[in-house]
Amino acid sequence: MLLVGLLALVLDRLFPLPLAPQYSPLVLAQDGTVLHAYLNPTQKWRMKTELPEITPALQTAIIAKEDQYFRYHLGVNPVALVQAAGRNLLGRGRTTGASTITMQVARLLEPKERTFGNKLLEMLRATQLEAHYSKAEILQLYLNLVPYGGNIEGVKSAALLYFQQPPHYLSLAQTVTLAIIPNRPSGLVLGRNNAQILQERNRWLQYFGQEHLFPPQDIADALLEPLNAQRHPAPTLAPHLARRLVQAQPGTPLIHSTLHPATQAKAEDLARNYVRRLATLGISQAAVLVVNNRTHAAEAYVGSADFQNAAALGQVDGVRAVRSPGSTLKPLLYGLALDRGLLTPKTVLPDVPTNFQGFRPENFDKHCQGEVTMERALTYSLNIPAVRVLSEVGVPAFTGTLRQAGFRQVARDAPRLGLSTILGGCGATLEELTGLYAALANGGMYAPVKLTSRGTPFTGRRITSEAAAFLLTDILAQRTRPDLPVDAASSRHLPRIAWKTGTSYGRRDAWSIGYNRDYTIGVWVGNFSGQGSPALTGADVASPLLFDLFNALAYNSTNEWFAPPASLDFRLVCAETGLVPGEHCANQLIDYYLPGASTSRRCQHQQEVLVAADGTFSYCRACVPAAGYRRELYPNVLPEVLAYREAQGQPTRRLPPHNPACRLVRGSSADGPDAAAPLAITSPAAHAEYVLDAADQQLLLSCAAAAEVRQVYWYVNDQFLRAAKTTERVFFRPPTGEVKISCADDHGRNVDVRVLVRQL
Repeated sequence: MLLVGLLALVLDRLFPLPLAPQYSPLVLAQDGTVLHAYLNPTQKWRMKTELPEITPALQTAIIAKEDQYFRYHLGVNPVALVQAAGRNLLGRGRTTGASTITMQVARLLEPKERTFGNKLLEMLRATQLEAHYSKAEILQLYLNLVPYGGNIEGVKSAALLYFQQPPHYLSLAQTVTLAIIPNRPSGLVLGRNNAQILQERNRWLQYFGQEHLFPPQDIADALLEPLNAQRHPAPTLAPHLARRLVQAQPGTPLIHSTLHPATQAKAEDLARNYVRRLATLGISQAAVLVVNNRTHAAEAYVGSADFQNAAALGQVDGVRAVRSPGSTLKPLLYGLALDRGLLTPKTVLPDVPTNFQGFRPENFDKHCQGEVTMERALTYSLNIPAVRVLSEVGVPAFTGTLRQAGFRQVARDAPRLGLSTILGGCGATLEELTGLYAALANGGMYAPVKLTSRGTPFTGRRITSEAAAFLLTDILAQRTRPDLPVDAASSRHLPRIAWKTGTSYGRRDAWSIGYNRDYTIGVWVGNFSGQGSPALTGADVASPLLFDLFNALAYNSTNEWFAPPASLDFRLVCAETGLVPGEHCANQLIDYYLPGASTSRRCQHQQEVLVAADGTFSYCRACVPAAGYRRELYPNVLPEVLAYREAQGQPTRRLPPHNPACRLVRGSSADGPDAAAPLAITSPAAHAEYVLDAADQQLLLSCAAAAEVRQVYWYVNDQFLRAAKTTERVFFRPPTGEVKISCADDHGRNVDVRVLVRQL
């Protein structure tokens, strides 16, 4: 006996079992239904049937029909062999091979010509299979390999392609139908021989009834059920995500995604129909990502409006395509500034033409508003205040946070990124942006978007404080804003969400990303070719689809809204600056702030100045006379803000010139708190290159000066050019090559820039 066992072990090692069959990759939804199916490498539909899908009815029908002693033999049924040999030798009855289910599995794994020798090999393989697998696993292999005609193999493939249901959802009549076909797959073809199959099915149902294998009422109902089976195409929902997951997990027969079939189907329909309406505007594509905020799982993933539209590059995955994010990164920037105490919602920021070391941003509408609060700057998506805040937060700090939030292209390009990053001067994907806004919906905690239901859980990473996330949500939920679509303002179905739009340079990408307590939805609209369109803006093109998605997918949600965290508090601030009120702040209002983080700097929007009795001169503390002067309040604003007001013809008050008899050189302390940069050249831009037509083009000289400055003096290559008023625009023809431009004011301060001039 020991020798027999050793011999069996040696033979098992010398002749290992055949490789596992190659299955059709299936991408499953969160509830286990099939979203998308692919042919296997041999171009067959062979979908893997899992053990829970093999119902008792299916087991009973298959075993009763194919091998009623399946649960008792060890791969070979000796009684059936003797009976079959007798019938075959005597020529009585139907010729049969007495193959058990296990022997059929052996033959399906290694197809061979039907000979006596091969039959012996099947028997040996069957015994080997019984030693390696349980009865349930052998039955599973059989049901995965049985032929159903053409390139369809396995019960699950037949169930999905003929009945559009998985095996465990089939009725008894459908189950018996699939049980009888494998013996004659070429003669009993569903959809072509339905009448013949119906007759055969009812014959077997009656036999099962006689054997009391199923309740009589179930048999009676099954006999009355019509057979309307026909070949259907394989499921093709979520083609972009399906391809992505199959490529990431090659050889995996069943991939469990997080998508919800109903949500996915609705999102695909909305995106497809919406893009059809945009065709006349030269817009051909859209992408959508729906994320459950509580699980961080994607419930809908629409890579393009139509996967099959080759003309519009429909197979490009818009969820993963790297595009310019436009203004969609601004909320994160303001969140970082809130956490660093640089500002609060009512903090006033300059919105005037500004030169940031050669970078001169413009607002989307080409207009400036002078000074705006931080919340208005975000709500109206103003570019100049955002660039100013980024210059204070620091590009490395900002891009570092984006790296923590999973922005791969930003992480690669970080050393080369500058202030234009906040205006879309970097690369981002819809998946990354949607994950970023989902973090805001979760109180500033970031976690990657989950695409599969199986994997290592991610604990989360904080990118903003809970207080900052709430303040951003509160601002982004405001409905008095320019990016609200015109027809949405009067709509009774405007969803309650916080959202932000974005439009890339050249109107190539339109974004709209919104969230409530339950979902974060990201929308991109544009052309995969990169072609822009005059109509392509986040507000007018992307937001309507965003609202449609929220109304369709979350219309019956609890609508529970965000509550302010305990870490937030209120305080009075000056209405002119948003800072803690000073002694000259008459107008005050209430503002949120972060205790222990928000700046406590007191407002000095007005400065007290010692002025001569006739108002001709101002005095510093060193030259103030004993009598004959008075105290007056003058606006204390940045030079660029003052220059903008004067250029716009707004009423302004400049300080009287300083006492000419004063012999002291005044320092920054005498000039007030904002005198660190009392003079700046706004044109030309430092280190810029200008290509001019030698015949008629000139270079513009302009500056921003402090309030007490009355006159400035321009120099070119240290040669005096002319004197001018602080707000005067001066034009001149520069020499070619490197040119030094200098500006001095009437208080002896000087600043210069260098530019390179070339002529056509």
